[in-house]
Amino acid sequence: MNPSQTPATPLEQRLHPWSWLFELQQQLRQFLLPLVALLFFGSRRQDSEWPFHLVTLAVILAMAATALLQYLTYRYRIGEDALTVRSGILERTRREIPFARIHNVVVHQNLLHRLFGVAELRLESAAGDKPEAQMRVLRLEQALELERLIRQGGGRAPAAAEDPQAAPGSLLELPLPELVRLGLISNRALVVAAAAIGALWQMFPRDVAEDFVRDQGRQVFGYASQLQLDTLPLVGTIAALLLLVLLSMWLMSIALAIVQYHGFRLSEAERRLTVERGLLTRLRSSVARRRIQAWTLREGVLHRLFRRRQLRVDIAAGGGQEQDGRALKELAPLATPDACDELLRHFLPGVPWPPAQWQAVSMRGWWRLCLPALFVVSAATLLGCREFGAWGLLPLLWLPWSAFKAHRRVSRLGYSIDPRRVAIRGGWWSRWWRVAELDKLQAVRLDRSPLDHHFGTATLTLDTAGAAGSPALRLRFLEQARARELMDQLVREMARRRLRW
Repeated sequence: MNPSQTPATPLEQRLHPWSWLFELQQQLRQFLLPLVALLFFGSRRQDSEWPFHLVTLAVILAMAATALLQYLTYRYRIGEDALTVRSGILERTRREIPFARIHNVVVHQNLLHRLFGVAELRLESAAGDKPEAQMRVLRLEQALELERLIRQGGGRAPAAAEDPQAAPGSLLELPLPELVRLGLISNRALVVAAAAIGALWQMFPRDVAEDFVRDQGRQVFGYASQLQLDTLPLVGTIAALLLLVLLSMWLMSIALAIVQYHGFRLSEAERRLTVERGLLTRLRSSVARRRIQAWTLREGVLHRLFRRRQLRVDIAAGGGQEQDGRALKELAPLATPDACDELLRHFLPGVPWPPAQWQAVSMRGWWRLCLPALFVVSAATLLGCREFGAWGLLPLLWLPWSAFKAHRRVSRLGYSIDPRRVAIRGGWWSRWWRVAELDKLQAVRLDRSPLDHHFGTATLTLDTAGAAGSPALRLRFLEQARARELMDQLVREMARRRLRW
């Protein structure tokens, strides 16, 4: 071959010049508490505080030097069908990542990223605890271009680009009224408040926290006793305060939903799904459709009140993104039941949804679901009777409700299996539906507990590549003969099908 005809080797590229600053920011976040503790305890020793400040300064300078060296030693090259990454300070590492093996792409922008016009790019392949590459940071246009190349499988023009059905299109958007409903339904402020109270309780010594709660309670009751209110005004005042707290929680939940899901957009292009969301921190997650292992529909009591549902997915990918909340898990944080059903029919063409008929499970031994409540209530009753006498019998009032709830849960359990997918439904107070394609199943397990032996029932558990969502893909309270029949049927289908994940 003529040397002039040799294809040019792609040049290696660096990260953004300010990437060392973002790496330093990440390191400071990880070591923030030790540094604050060092400064705090150093400032308490007036006679010799300067060594603590010197140690703190040395640690920060070491972090800055490490971040700068990581920037200087990090290189990447975009090839025709793979991404090459060279990194490492003392131990040099070279990674070859084929575009076809990258399944999840996350473009992350917080306020500092948006100020500098940059973004963090995370690339994940099959199943691993860490991303294949974490590029902190690139110019925003570079990150989006690299995402496009990965989506197309490299520099080649995708064959699906000529297919009009593969053209980019929006599948779901959440306007402001839907975000308000999402905030009211999710009640995220209650979770944040509970987490904050738990963190403060763990941060301060127990005796200090208990004294604070006791003193505040005494002040509140003392102030209430000084008002000398009658019973009816007192009850009205307490109800008004509770209503005020509830309204505050709802307003905070709506604000949190707007901050997290502002500009939510679910789109599809070249058989990849992309979700964009966030007001202050923008997050753009992308995943190949074939990586989705299971689909979950959920609705609680408030969902039914607003006639809404949630659609989530389980993806065959590593746990890194799952832990920091950047994985594409919610395809529809909130949508009408018809919209959720339409999305499922779009993503699973040829699969009937919803099923025309659900198969029921055995009702024998439904009270087994009451056993945890029975033990807890019994222990609470014994302790209550010892401390409060006859009033300690009040926990027993929970047992009828627990029995009623257990009966309703088992009566609503059902399944539907056709030549392409298996669907399971459950729950009563909070309902759910789980769907998995037969091509994604990897194993089937049959379990029988001592109670199953007594009632002649069994449990079937279905495993997929990475479907670790909740609830599990599990068929409970099946008749033993029916469970074995279903297991043989699923094993035969799995043996003649090729695993797609």
